[in-house]
Amino acid sequence: MSLDREQLLGVAYAERQRLGRMIQYAEPETWELASAADGWWNRDVLAHLAASDTAAAQLMAGEPAIELEEFRSAHDGAFDVDAFNAWTVSRRSGAEIRELIETWGKAAESCVAYAALLTDERWATARFPWLAGDIAARYLVQSRIVEWFLHGEDMRATNGLGPQYQHWPVHLTIDLGVRMLPWALSQAGYELEGRSLLVEVQGAGQGSWHWGLGSGEVPPGARKPDATLRGRAPQLALVAGRRLSADDVTASGAVVLGGDRELAGVVLQQLRAYP
Repeated sequence: MSLDREQLLGVAYAERQRLGRMIQYAEPETWELASAADGWWNRDVLAHLAASDTAAAQLMAGEPAIELEEFRSAHDGAFDVDAFNAWTVSRRSGAEIRELIETWGKAAESCVAYAALLTDERWATARFPWLAGDIAARYLVQSRIVEWFLHGEDMRATNGLGPQYQHWPVHLTIDLGVRMLPWALSQAGYELEGRSLLVEVQGAGQGSWHWGLGSGEVPPGARKPDATLRGRAPQLALVAGRRLSADDVTASGAVVLGGDRELAGVVLQQLRAYP
């Protein structure tokens, strides 16, 4: 199902508050522990969120995203997401944890608030210059929810607060991954026009998607999908977030391939909820 604007902003507000509570209850010494995000300490994850949510808030406010523009200018307009993330984290390496927390909290709150202030026309038609290209307001908001969920889990993995799967963050992570499939498959060199995928998952984040694998394609309602992915929603969301591998979840039985199993395997390997 597709959430309307009010529902999506409500989920964003709730997820920002949930991550804020996790940050509040984390023991101070755990910020200097390695997170589940490869190569980053928990403080690095927080620095990354402070940078990305500041950029998102600036765009929602109708202002330039200063660090995004600075990075693009320094690289002649070329953009590499991993390089940008590493750059923003590195330049905050000397910041106090308290400063990172305050910066992230204000930026995340502002992002949601400015999104709520957009006119209906701008919400529907505006495009914002984000990481991999221009993005609609609803998907910029959804991307923030996905990052707050995934990076919250990265920090929870080592700060003693443990995993916490809730329906909407998990569901929206899978949803964004499914919506990005035509782009992700094309980027990997696959041309799958005319083929479609059915995703059916249960548990926290449960849902069903029948999606065309070619750009802009919408399969007819009565059409049988070429491939299927069925299983547990949290595990599929973590595949989309690149926290679990496709091999891990198929070996464990958390996700089962069906229909054209070779095609389903290719799709699962390329599923991703961010550029």
